[in-house]
Amino acid sequence: MAYFRQAIYMPLLGFIWHTSNVRGIIPPVVNNFSPRRCLIVLTSFALFGALLMGACQVEGPEHSGTLPSTTGDAGLTVVPPTPFQSINQTPTASVVNLWLSPALPDKLRTRMVDLVDQGAGGFQLAGEPSTAQVKVEPGGEVRIAEWVYSLVAPFPTVEDGMSYESLHALWSGEGQEGKRIFLTKDVFEAMSAVMGIPSRSRVHITAPEDLLERAWEERPAYAIVPFEDLEPRWKVLELDGQSPIRKNFDRDAYPLVASFGISGDTEKAVQLRAAFGPPFSNYDPNKLTTLVMTGVTALTRATAWRMESHGIGYPGELIGEWLSEADFAHVSNEVPFFSGCPAPDPVQEKLKFCSDPSYIQLFVDLGIDLVELTGNHVWDYGSEGLAFTLDLYRQYGMEYFGGGEDLEDSFQTVRLEHNGNRLAFLGCNWIGPKYAWAGEEKPGATPCDWERLREELRILNEEGYLPIFTFQWSELPAPSPAQEDAFRDAVDAGAVIVSGSQAHQPLGFAFHQGGFIHFGLGNLFFDQMQTYELRQEFIDRYVFYDGRHISTELLTALLENYAQPRPMSPSERSVLLERIFVDSGW
Repeated sequence: MAYFRQAIYMPLLGFIWHTSNVRGIIPPVVNNFSPRRCLIVLTSFALFGALLMGACQVEGPEHSGTLPSTTGDAGLTVVPPTPFQSINQTPTASVVNLWLSPALPDKLRTRMVDLVDQGAGGFQLAGEPSTAQVKVEPGGEVRIAEWVYSLVAPFPTVEDGMSYESLHALWSGEGQEGKRIFLTKDVFEAMSAVMGIPSRSRVHITAPEDLLERAWEERPAYAIVPFEDLEPRWKVLELDGQSPIRKNFDRDAYPLVASFGISGDTEKAVQLRAAFGPPFSNYDPNKLTTLVMTGVTALTRATAWRMESHGIGYPGELIGEWLSEADFAHVSNEVPFFSGCPAPDPVQEKLKFCSDPSYIQLFVDLGIDLVELTGNHVWDYGSEGLAFTLDLYRQYGMEYFGGGEDLEDSFQTVRLEHNGNRLAFLGCNWIGPKYAWAGEEKPGATPCDWERLREELRILNEEGYLPIFTFQWSELPAPSPAQEDAFRDAVDAGAVIVSGSQAHQPLGFAFHQGGFIHFGLGNLFFDQMQTYELRQEFIDRYVFYDGRHISTELLTALLENYAQPRPMSPSERSVLLERIFVDSGW
């Protein structure tokens, strides 16, 4: 029982010894305990003290004496327990609470979280800004990133843009009754820092996976997305004439740019800034590539007649900048150049076409890089005419595809690289005539050998190229079921863009398995003015960024004087877009 009493005494006496100045009244019996035994017993008391106190009576002091020092044994230093540090508690000197604003884009947030996980600077994430010594937020004192956002709408939107004043009015709930803006939570926070408090009746936070579908369902509607989230089903709208998908984009003049920085403890902010590395952005013009693709070109008949009287450059005078400004410009030239080509006849009835070799200067002036040979008139002047034409293209450094010197050459794919984007071009002639197709030892257009073309598309995808596939189909006022199936098959085989080069009037669009389809663009340079629809033209401007097709901008023109397309007026453009979007089932 004496030992049992000692076990009871020790926790109590240890407590008294640490909390009073009267160590001399403690029974000398404790001197028989080693310091380590005292600590063990002390710990035991925390769990069983209540039970033991009920079982025994503590006797009063019988002897005087002192307890040994707990620091006397170098192996037994008692360290007071460190209180649990919750995420919102004031940190210890060695830990720095870091708050990340909900406005941070995913890429920037991930980079910050990675730094914390790597133990950089002793930072830990804080749940509230009030508990943080350092914050990463819009603005911020030490700038680390700049983010470009895009005002977008569903692709079948007629409107092309607005002023920032109009956007701000809509954001504030004052303009464009009935229209709404959809965005994700992080974009909502970032844009609130840029444009102020929004109207919750006009501005709606939407889950990232639902954003595109929600905007399409709510048409007409807008969305604001980070530049890196652009994809072809969005139409990028310009603001005050500026658009981030254009080569002349001026970030300083564009309102939807947010900067992010570090605020708070100066020393720790500088430390975090050093660990973060150089400032970065989601927009780099050195990763951007633009391509313009066009419809039928036939420098013959009345078009050639106008060129003879007004100059070789006449057809491209009003829309030439659209082509020359692009990194790559395409034409589907259906007519061979031929040294013995007769003088142009504007009322020629015979459908045997050629162009004077001097007309190649039009392509040179427009900066044409790619010539498609799938047209059904490439054989109009036989092997001699087509061989001459191919030599002319090579002389001026123009790549050709969809046809060639013989069957093997006709299947050769044009591969181009620019700003890290790898583009590949191939196409075929489905409609014929068969005599226009290339043979084993005969020049001509590429026949649609699907087994071979599918294999080529597979290889291109494996090599990291973005394949653009073109068709010469039958001329119809609307795509047939067979045409729709073939164009979708090309996407299934690996093409990211499928374009119909045969149409003399514009046809509709489709999206399929991530691919963009345009069934027909209409003419570019050809003399057909019999109907208004034949005068309407699309020039498709494709934008690639960081190895992806991110946007398609529809340029629209109207043919004048049998030879010269001009940009459409806003009302003419609206008429065409509304009709084509309806024809597309939208």
